[in-house]
Amino acid sequence: MTTGLPQPITSSALEGVGEVTIYEVGPRDGLQNEKAVVPTEVKAEFVRRLVAAGLRTVETTSFVSPRWVPQLADAGELLTDLGDLGRGRTRPVLVPNEKGLDRALEHGVGAVAIFGSATESFAQRNLGRSLAESVQMFAPVVRRSLDADLWVRAYVSMCFGDPWEGPVPVTQVADACESLMDLGCHQLSLGDTIGTGTAGHVEALLSELDRRGIGVERIGVHFHDTYGQALANTLTALRAGVRVVDASTGGLGGCPYAKSATGNLATEDLLWALRGLGIETGVDLEALVETSVWMADQLGRPAPSRVVRALSGTS
Repeated sequence: MTTGLPQPITSSALEGVGEVTIYEVGPRDGLQNEKAVVPTEVKAEFVRRLVAAGLRTVETTSFVSPRWVPQLADAGELLTDLGDLGRGRTRPVLVPNEKGLDRALEHGVGAVAIFGSATESFAQRNLGRSLAESVQMFAPVVRRSLDADLWVRAYVSMCFGDPWEGPVPVTQVADACESLMDLGCHQLSLGDTIGTGTAGHVEALLSELDRRGIGVERIGVHFHDTYGQALANTLTALRAGVRVVDASTGGLGGCPYAKSATGNLATEDLLWALRGLGIETGVDLEALVETSVWMADQLGRPAPSRVVRALSGTS
């Protein structure tokens, strides 16, 4: 493996950023769209390797209906396999409704995430409900989670574009974000589900959310790289003060309900950029590359991440 790494050169625009938290979504968002079912023991080993590489926050799985996402049907078995490593506030699981929350609580989770939408079209396809109905569904999930002293994250998908509705107005996205954060969620993740967002769009949305009282300290960003804009959009968010970035080791992922969505921002590509800016993450890049190569072998294809391919000499 090539060991040359970028030399830190602090950009004046990002001076003083300090540390960025990577919210690793590989085991859940990265694997959920895989057609061949990945064995539970492989998923568990994936999580262990990610944690060993220094990733503190790892979203492990989702308690969705196996009929909708067969890949994650083993959520309970996975958490049992992981034991204490799968619990706590840094091991969130996705829960779509109260039934999913019940299952998550049975396994002693310490953090959950709900998955909303900025558009009616995606809400209907993903949740089978309107935007208003989905908020009503999430309300008891969040309330019960907070009562159980869980940390709660709210994902909002289609924040920058929707395959059925096209560009999504900033005010519409902010309305959806506000409705979920008003439930009491601790953190908001802005999802560019089909990867059409641009730097200017990111600036505009963050500005509108700030105007409504949802500051950058409560926001994470979740970019897909369909149009090659994920890193540029991430750096724009960092300049605005965001300090939580979602990423998927190896660049795995997509969305089972939006076929135009390609992979997530690769954690290794993000690390390469942040290291060059002198921004700390606490993650061992070389160990993560080894993990991506290992997972690529399990899946039978190379990792999409350019940094993984460059450092491992794979194609």
